[in-house]
Amino acid sequence: MEAKTPITMKDIARELGVSVATVSRALKDSPRISPTQRQRIKTYAEQHQYTPNYVAETLRKSRVRPQKIIGVIVPQFAHFYFASILSGIEQEAASHGYAIMVAQSDEQYDREVRICKAFYEQKVCGIIVSQAKDTRKYDHFQKLIDLGVPLVFYDRICTGVEASRVVVDDYMGAFNAVTHLFNTGCRRIAYFGSPMTLEISKNRYNGYRDALLKQGLKPREEWMRFCDNRADAEAITPEILQQEEIPDAFFAVNDDTAIGILYTAKRMGYRVPDDISICGFTNEQRAVSCDPMLTTVEQRGVNVGEEAANILISHVEGRLPLNHVERRVVRTRLIIRGTTR
Repeated sequence: MEAKTPITMKDIARELGVSVATVSRALKDSPRISPTQRQRIKTYAEQHQYTPNYVAETLRKSRVRPQKIIGVIVPQFAHFYFASILSGIEQEAASHGYAIMVAQSDEQYDREVRICKAFYEQKVCGIIVSQAKDTRKYDHFQKLIDLGVPLVFYDRICTGVEASRVVVDDYMGAFNAVTHLFNTGCRRIAYFGSPMTLEISKNRYNGYRDALLKQGLKPREEWMRFCDNRADAEAITPEILQQEEIPDAFFAVNDDTAIGILYTAKRMGYRVPDDISICGFTNEQRAVSCDPMLTTVEQRGVNVGEEAANILISHVEGRLPLNHVERRVVRTRLIIRGTTR
């Protein structure tokens, strides 16, 4: 199905048999238009998802040539991985003459919805987004697609809508990491992961599970936790390490969590990696500033950003049809350092 073209005041005027000026005045609640006519026009506009083109109105007044702008939604600015993706997006966009407009959802669904609406009203040429952890409904994304706005997901993709996406190979990244732990002698491998509502969480857990099963081991529920940040890792790890039987390795969904496990284990008197091996996922800057340095799966965020921007610009410029779903996978690699044997 082809994306719908956003309607204009001219479209409304034609369908209702009135002038464009009448439509404009009605939408601005002008008393020159009768209440009945105003309501008729406003109802039609709402039913057909009309949105004022504020940028066009400004340009008409200023006579400034419009700039090619891509909207980018980031879950959290502070996260190294998202910052590296943003760098890749900006570099690729700039090389094609585009600028970016960036907003942070702060992992909140309501905020994500408002940003999508604001970007559409500002008439960005397309949107690149990684969905918030809090997002469970996808109507705001589908609405953008229906209105003809090019949409590209990165990292946290939305499986509820058909849109282009760029992901890293989360499954193989996790599979290879856990296989490495096994090959270095670990047999009791714990897992700290994100909520399973996110596709990346499912893929990383499946990679962890399948790597264990391939070696004749089974995931043990008492060593599995939903935990994806350092603070929670420092609170939860003691509970795991005070059990009668404890893990000899941890695989964590990201570096922040892995570093929380590392420092907690050390405070409790365990030697890393002699007693406990630890592997993270991201390869952020902190991975080389901890002691010992962290073994981790490198996600190559800059490459993810470049690919996402490349797809988006291809949609905008017509090299990829809007109804074509482009899927690209960026390969991961295991970086072996001091937290594994």
